[in-house]
Amino acid sequence: MSSDPDITRLPASPPPPPDARDAAVQQALLRFDRKSAATAQGISTDIRLIERTAASLRPSRERPVMKRTRYLLAASLACLVVGSGAYLHLIRSPQVAQFAPPLQPRVASNEAAQAEPTVQAKKESESQAQPQTQIPTATPAAKPNPEAAAPSAAAAPPPATPHVEDRILSRVAPQAPAATDRVQGFMPGTPSPYSARSRGDYRTDDGFNRASPPAFAQQMAPAESLPDHTQRERVFGAAEPAGRDKFANAPENAFQIARDAPVSTFSIDVDTASYAFVRAQLNRNVLPPAASVRTEELINYFPYDYEAPASADEPFRANVAVFPNPWAEGRKLMRIGIKGYALQQTNRPRANLVFLIDTSGSMQPQNRLPLVKQSLAMLVTQLQPEDRIAIVTYAGNAGTALEPTSVSEKAKILTTIDRLEAGGSTAGAEGIRHAYALAEQNFDASGVNRVILATDGDFNVGITNRDELKGFVERQREKGIFLSILGVGMGNYNDALAQTLAQNGNGVAAYIDTINEARKVLVEEASSTLFPIGKDVKIQVEFNPAAVAEYRLIGYETRLLNRDDFTNDKVDAGDVGSGQTVTALYDIVPVGGPRTVDDLRYGARAAASGAPSPAEYAFVKIRYKLPRSDRSVVISTPVDRGSESARFEEAPLDARFATSVAAFGEILRGGKHTGQFGYDDVLRIASAARGDDPYAYRAEFLQLVRAAKTASAMQPLRP
Repeated sequence: MSSDPDITRLPASPPPPPDARDAAVQQALLRFDRKSAATAQGISTDIRLIERTAASLRPSRERPVMKRTRYLLAASLACLVVGSGAYLHLIRSPQVAQFAPPLQPRVASNEAAQAEPTVQAKKESESQAQPQTQIPTATPAAKPNPEAAAPSAAAAPPPATPHVEDRILSRVAPQAPAATDRVQGFMPGTPSPYSARSRGDYRTDDGFNRASPPAFAQQMAPAESLPDHTQRERVFGAAEPAGRDKFANAPENAFQIARDAPVSTFSIDVDTASYAFVRAQLNRNVLPPAASVRTEELINYFPYDYEAPASADEPFRANVAVFPNPWAEGRKLMRIGIKGYALQQTNRPRANLVFLIDTSGSMQPQNRLPLVKQSLAMLVTQLQPEDRIAIVTYAGNAGTALEPTSVSEKAKILTTIDRLEAGGSTAGAEGIRHAYALAEQNFDASGVNRVILATDGDFNVGITNRDELKGFVERQREKGIFLSILGVGMGNYNDALAQTLAQNGNGVAAYIDTINEARKVLVEEASSTLFPIGKDVKIQVEFNPAAVAEYRLIGYETRLLNRDDFTNDKVDAGDVGSGQTVTALYDIVPVGGPRTVDDLRYGARAAASGAPSPAEYAFVKIRYKLPRSDRSVVISTPVDRGSESARFEEAPLDARFATSVAAFGEILRGGKHTGQFGYDDVLRIASAARGDDPYAYRAEFLQLVRAAKTASAMQPLRP
C-alpha cells in the first residue's frame, strides 16, 4: 500500500460530468439509508483513511496563512515601537503636561488596591446613563492599602496652574460618601472640587499613575471649576503654611521712676492663648517668636489658691505679697492676686450661645476644624437642658447650619457639629455679622448671650480691617452680646485680630492646640469662660516714692490704660469669670536699691537711703462693674510691710511659682531684665513651688522649660 506522501503525489483525475456526479450521489445516499437503517448513527471506523488524508492536506493550505500572520505581527511590533516613542514625546511636552492630571507615586505592593477602584470607576462611567439608586462599592477582592487611601500630608498643589480640581482629585481617596449629608460651610450644593474632565487612568514612563476620580465624584462634578485660591485651600492633607502668624507687637514695659510717674493703670487679662501657642511651638522643638509671648498670659494660665470672696455682691478679693526678686539682687517683686467669686451650678444664668465656626479652606488640617468640632462637642456636654445653641458657619459666605436649639436636643446639635467640613475662602466679617444677628434675634435678657468664634483668624473676604471689626464688636457689646475666641492652627494664625476682637467683645481669647487644652478651657473652666461675675475690671497702683524708687509692670503691654481711664466707666476693660484668678507682678527697686535709671542732674533727688522706711510700698485699687450694671465699684488694699517676706523661700508658694513662670516668659522674650537668670534657675524655683497640681498643669510647665533648653531658634525649612 502506498504511503501518505505517495498518495498526495498521484495525478488528479478528470472531473466527472455533472449528471453522473448527481446520480452517483443519489445512489450512495440510498445505499447508506438501507445499510444504516437499523444501526446507530455516528462515524464509522472505515472513514479513518479519509481523516489521515485530510490531515496530510492541511499543511499545504496553512502555509500562506502562517506567512501572512508573521507579516502582521512584525508590522504590529513596528507600530508599537513608533507609537510608544510618539506617546512619550507628547507626555514630556510642557504644552501637554500643564493639562495633565497630577502624578501619584505607584507602590508595587499597592497595585491591586489601585487597580480595583479604577476598574470599578470605568464600569460606573459606562453605566452613567442608567438611573442609579445606590453608589457601587469596590469588590473586596483586594484589601485597600490605607497609605494609598490616605491623603499626603506634605503634598500641596502648585499655585495658579490650570485644572486645579484635577490636582485636588488626585489627593482624594476613592471612597463612598457618608450616609448623612456633610455640611461644607452651610450652603447646600456647594461646588465640588472634582472635575468631570478626568475620565480615565493614565500611566507614564516614570513609574507614576494618573488616577481617575471615583464614579460618584464624576456624577457629582459641576460643569465649571472653582477659583484657584479656593481650590488650593481645599486640598486635603495640604501642608500648613509657615511664617504668616500675626501678633500684636508691643514693646516690653520699661522701668518708671516712682517720683515722676507714681501711678500705674492697666486692664486685667485672663486670656491664656499665648501660653498654649508657646507650648505648641516648643512641642515642635522650636522656640516661639518673642512677639507671641505675653508674660501675663503665661502667669494666668495657672490657677492659684488665693482667698476667695464671701459673696457675689463683692465678687473680688485682692491678695498682695512682697518678696525678694530672685533674678536681680537688691530688687523686690510685688504680687497682686485677684480671686473671683465662684458661681454655683444651680445659680448660674441661662446661656444663649452662637457657635460661629470658620469652615474655610485654611481650616482643613487636623489641628483646626477637626479639633474645633471635638472641642465644641465637649462644651455641649457641660451645658444645661434649658441653654440654647445655634451654629453659624462661614467660608466664602455665611449662613445658619443650626437654628437656635435647646441643649435638651443634644443629639441634633452634636450631629450638626460632626457634619461640618472645610472649604473655600474666609468671609469672617460676614460670619460675625450673621452670628450676632442670630444672637440678637434670640436675646435672653436674664441670661448670658455670647458668640463663640472658632477660627485661625485668617480673614480674607469682606471686611478685613481690624478697626472696622473692632467697632462692630464694641457696638454689639453695648447691646449685651459678648464675644469669645477659640484660636486654632499655626503658620497663618492671626493672634493680633483674635486679641482685638476678644478684648473689645468682653470675652476671652483661648488658643486650642490639643484636645487636653480644649478640655481645660471648655470643660474644667467652662463656668469662668462663659459666665462673667465682673466686667471692665481695672487695676490702679499708686507707688509710694518714699519707699519705691522705680517699678516695672511685668507683661500687660497690650492692656495699659491712661491714669484717667481708671475712673471713666466708658473705657472698656477685661472681664473676670466665675472662680477665675488674675495675677500681676511688679518688679520694684526700693529706695536705696540698685537703680536702673539715673537721676537727672537738675531734677529733684530721691530720698536718702538712710531715711527710715515708710510703712507702705503702694496702694492698690480695683474698679469693676457687676455683669448687669453700668456703674463701677472700687475696692482697695494697701501693700505694707506686713505683706513682705524677708527671703524668697519664705514667700507664698503660689507667688514663687508665678515668679518662675514670669521669669520663663521674660527669658523667651530676650531676657532684657532677667540678667544671667536661665532655664535651670526657672526649673529650680518651679520644682520647689509646684505644690498641689491636680491637673498636672505645673508638671507640664516643667517639661516645657526643659524643652526650651534644646529647642531651635527657628523652624527648620521643609525639604
